[in-house]
Amino acid sequence: MFTFTLKKTDKFTRARLGEIETPHGKVATPVFMTIGTAGAVKAITPEEVKQLGGQMILGNTYHLHLRPGEDTIAKHGGLHQFINFDGPILTDSGGYQVFSLSKINKVTFDGIRFQSHLDGEEIYLTPEKSIEIQQKLGADIIMCLDECAPYPCDPKYAEQAVARTTAWAKLCKRAHKTRKQALFGIVQGSVYPDLRERSAKELLEFDFPGYAIGGLAVGENTGTMYDMVEITAPLLPADKPRYLMGVGKPENILEAVARGIDMFDCVLPTRNARHGYLYTSHGVIHIKNAEYKEDTRPLDKNCDCPVCASYTRSYLRHIFMADEPLAQRLLTIHNLRFYLKLMQDIRFHLQDGTFKDFYQKTKEKLKPRPPKPKKVKRK
Repeated sequence: MFTFTLKKTDKFTRARLGEIETPHGKVATPVFMTIGTAGAVKAITPEEVKQLGGQMILGNTYHLHLRPGEDTIAKHGGLHQFINFDGPILTDSGGYQVFSLSKINKVTFDGIRFQSHLDGEEIYLTPEKSIEIQQKLGADIIMCLDECAPYPCDPKYAEQAVARTTAWAKLCKRAHKTRKQALFGIVQGSVYPDLRERSAKELLEFDFPGYAIGGLAVGENTGTMYDMVEITAPLLPADKPRYLMGVGKPENILEAVARGIDMFDCVLPTRNARHGYLYTSHGVIHIKNAEYKEDTRPLDKNCDCPVCASYTRSYLRHIFMADEPLAQRLLTIHNLRFYLKLMQDIRFHLQDGTFKDFYQKTKEKLKPRPPKPKKVKRK
């Protein structure tokens, strides 16, 4: 039901070209998964995600459990039918909410007690409950419940989180009943190399069909994140997919691919679109800036998305400033296409044997640029 084929490894980096096969189709890797937290990619349809080159959607176990509930989704035949997406879907475990909703939860060795952010109702999420929910949701890839340690945290806390993550992984595997879903383990360890190594070795004992690296992009600096990926990725099996959770900016994805990562997800392309931050081949544009008020150029002349083919920066600024719902749709389409095109280009150059040159050139293009100095009016 689930297989991963490693087709090629770059000669000059650790970048990998592969293919995942699931009950709902094949996925070329490296892949960026579009976020559909509550069963919807914000501002666009699942059909549009596919048209833009999206192969896979990610759903959030915690949020779908709260609303509409896994039983409701199961009555539709599962998440694929519920959201009308016939491609592969991955659901997370709810473990990230240990980090993101830390003010309304309590972690014990047996699981996590939450207060619903909707109505305050107490929810107890155990490893077994997380698997039960995800099995009813019916995603192709599901995740073990883990503890995402906050940053910064001391080594003792990080070690406890690793111990809980390993114990929960064992319980998740025991509770996992269907071969139609692939269960991935999640490596934790914060920013401590010895704990990352320990976590990876302990999880390898369970022989999961795929492994994720969690607990990064949670506040640490970029260099530290790259170091942890570089340390952890080689510890994971070469014949299984490697998933870096919650990462990230285009330049982060490029660097992680070069370090051997196959799968990514992040809210940034859709969230930043809603705030007017747009990715282009010549840097990030903040569309509300006055300099675009009468700019008749497309967002990016090098972009093949329908937005850049049809609309000017001036018009996009106008509807964004007017708070028109269309602005969110168009800007989301552009940003998501930018990400998905980046992944297509990465795969092409890996296949072509030219990834090293592509990596160097794209790395320079994606390098964050300092803000332009403000013009000082002379009296």
